[in-house]
Amino acid sequence: MLKKNYTKTKQKCRVTFKYPNPEQADTAALAGEFNDWSLTATPMKRLKNGSFSVTVSLEAGRSYRFRYVLDGNIWINDPEADSYAANEYDEDNSVVAV
Repeated sequence: MLKKNYTKTKQKCRVTFKYPNPEQADTAALAGEFNDWSLTATPMKRLKNGSFSVTVSLEAGRSYRFRYVLDGNIWINDPEADSYAANEYDEDNSVVAV
């Protein structure tokens, strides 16, 4: 689930990424164009219900490709992403438009 909150100037958008975690992963990270696809730059916090969440401030007016990385090596798309785009691994990336 993607929750978007724009600043008053509309130049930035705080996006909350939530992953429900049906796989029952121990850890999750958010990797995408906004952090050079880093597996460590944007760790997600486990919530009481077992899902994961993180909020990131992004520049408005563009789209960003991203994926969730579970347990350091399982790449998962957001089932409620704004759209999807093919990548060089013959898979799709999730896309958030802000």
